[in-house]
Amino acid sequence: MSHGPRTGLAAVSAALLAMSRHLEVRDVLKTIVASARELLDAEYAALGVPDDHGGFAQFVVDGVSDAQWKAIGPLPRQHGILAAMLREARTERLADVREDPRFEGWPAAHPDMSDFLGLPVKDGDETIGALFLANKRCPKPQGGCGFTQEDEELLGILAQHAAIALTNARLYERSRELTIAEERSRLAHELHDAVSQKLFSLRLTAQAAAKLVDRDPDRAKEELRHVVDLAAEATDELRAAVVELRPAALDEDGLVATLRTQIQVLDRAHGAHVTFTTGGIRALPAAQEEAVLRVAQEALHNALRHSGAELVEVTLHKRGAGAVLRVTDDGSGFDPQGIRRAGRHLGLVSMRDRASGAGGRLTVESEPGKGTTVEMEVPGG
Repeated sequence: MSHGPRTGLAAVSAALLAMSRHLEVRDVLKTIVASARELLDAEYAALGVPDDHGGFAQFVVDGVSDAQWKAIGPLPRQHGILAAMLREARTERLADVREDPRFEGWPAAHPDMSDFLGLPVKDGDETIGALFLANKRCPKPQGGCGFTQEDEELLGILAQHAAIALTNARLYERSRELTIAEERSRLAHELHDAVSQKLFSLRLTAQAAAKLVDRDPDRAKEELRHVVDLAAEATDELRAAVVELRPAALDEDGLVATLRTQIQVLDRAHGAHVTFTTGGIRALPAAQEEAVLRVAQEALHNALRHSGAELVEVTLHKRGAGAVLRVTDDGSGFDPQGIRRAGRHLGLVSMRDRASGAGGRLTVESEPGKGTTVEMEVPGG
């Protein structure tokens, strides 16, 4: 397929509009890859964002099924053609990548690729990614066809705008992180200035009452009444702080969007693959939405930090008027009874307390070597 100038311009315009609609980094990466593949009519497309350790922090593909991608295995390292693109920051257009002396093979489950077009994605002088396509869809008599100079120019235009979109998405995510950090810092100061001072006064007043019990009982009673008042004020301050700690994203975006965003961030930040599926969910009462989010965060933390899981699946589906959250991992698992006997169960107690506080219930199924499933059901409004 060969794009004429008008068709090529229209296709590039459509691709750029698609990229501009997303703010989350993962969504931007997926849109860039899908747009590049469609624009140049290729069978496969991929975009890798390098880390600082010879691998890729993020790697998004299009044209490969989820089953194929899982069978391929870990993210690729920066070697062969990919390393050359990142190191030398130049375009590579090859009739058959397998015949290039830098080609180092690929895993058994990897699809077979021949003609190849790749180029770096740059932000100024910094190479922030590698975008490449394989297997141009066109007749190849005697090995002919493949990617053209026009394809290379179109992909170059797309890559320039991809760099802008990716940089903007990173800045957006960073701004959200800073906003959260600033809010936490503000609350910490308020807690210190208000609650801590009242607790200090409460302690001093209680000590004074204790000294007056024998010498001046009436004065001691008055001081104890003051203790009761201070304790009530401190409780009110804490309640107000807890209300403010309700995630802002819940109010702005709702439970499903908030969970999806957090899971996308975790998927990028950890070696394990973290997925999220949902269906039929409508808005729940505020207390239930917060409880579901907190239980999901705790279960994800346990799975990603302690279980050694390669896959963590989060689902949230409608059940009656309420909802069911399920977090399943393929990690090392544990003996729930043994954990309880050993006293190392604060996370489980916290999740159960949140579930019961929202009128729901929580179950945990796990065995050593067989992963863990945390399920929480809330009744709805």
